[in-house]
Amino acid sequence: MSKATMQDDTVEILETGAVGGDGIDRRGFLKCMAWAGTGLAWSFVGGVPVSHVFGQAPKGMKAADFSFVQISDSHLGFNKPANADVTATLMAALAKIDGLGKAPDFLIHTGDLTHSSKPEEFDALQQILGAKRQVFYVPGEHDTSVDDGKMYLERYGKGTKGNGWYSYDHKGVHFIGLVNVVQLEGMGKLGAEQLAWLKQDLAGLKPSTPIVVFAHIPLWAIYPDWGWGTADSEQALAMLKRFGSVTVLNGHIHQVMQKVEGNVAFHTAMSTAFPQPAPGSAPSPGPMKVPADKLRDVLGIRTVDFIAQKHELATVDATLSGAAVVEAKEFRVKA
Repeated sequence: MSKATMQDDTVEILETGAVGGDGIDRRGFLKCMAWAGTGLAWSFVGGVPVSHVFGQAPKGMKAADFSFVQISDSHLGFNKPANADVTATLMAALAKIDGLGKAPDFLIHTGDLTHSSKPEEFDALQQILGAKRQVFYVPGEHDTSVDDGKMYLERYGKGTKGNGWYSYDHKGVHFIGLVNVVQLEGMGKLGAEQLAWLKQDLAGLKPSTPIVVFAHIPLWAIYPDWGWGTADSEQALAMLKRFGSVTVLNGHIHQVMQKVEGNVAFHTAMSTAFPQPAPGSAPSPGPMKVPADKLRDVLGIRTVDFIAQKHELATVDATLSGAAVVEAKEFRVKA
């Protein structure tokens, strides 16, 4: 067994990555995070996650109406011992996507496309992803820190609002791309202008509309000491409470974590570049070096299937190496 301490709470984690122990009360569940091993799919029914093995649909689930893939934190331009060839691992991620049985409708990239916001890094990303894929982007802090995101907006901001936020609809699902990396004050921040836009964007939607929100920094407080959270996220989440199915996808922390609160399911994603330490397990966040033969065990992608009949989103996290599948318990939040 290994343990990860989260402020005053301790989460017991099996070496495979699944949370051990039964009977988590509401307070404990919302304060602690469920670490999920890669290769798990989750179906969300009324805000409760039900796990199943990668590649196998839950009992009774029909074929997906559509699917999309989330990738994150490619950090093109990074060249340090944690990964001396981030281009190769990004290409491995795309090869894994291309090898799926059915091509996803599109990709979502949740930020840190580049490591230093250099033109050649953006050029490399465009060349690697190619014109044949439809990709929806939001920026990470590495994409905006040099010029407040001007270069990012020139390339990816057409038709967006403010610093690059926007929404779109796809086959009955409403997608919202938020930007929480420009007004950094320790943690991420959305800002009053973006929150006002979000309120207006949601106003005309029925409560039964499935919502997918994606941003770079998590919208829940994972570890504020490291800036792993968004200071004004509660204002955004309050606007989403009336919807029956909300899925929130983030990057930034380079590892898979999940939390369910009411009908909102939060997911953070692995990077395609390098891992970061578990919250509080190191003096600070940053690139974490692992043995070269283990690197692709901690990098990966996420596929998301939408089942329209049940208004469910099933997420599957898969490593680049195809590491062993682990099992996790089903967690129910007590009222």
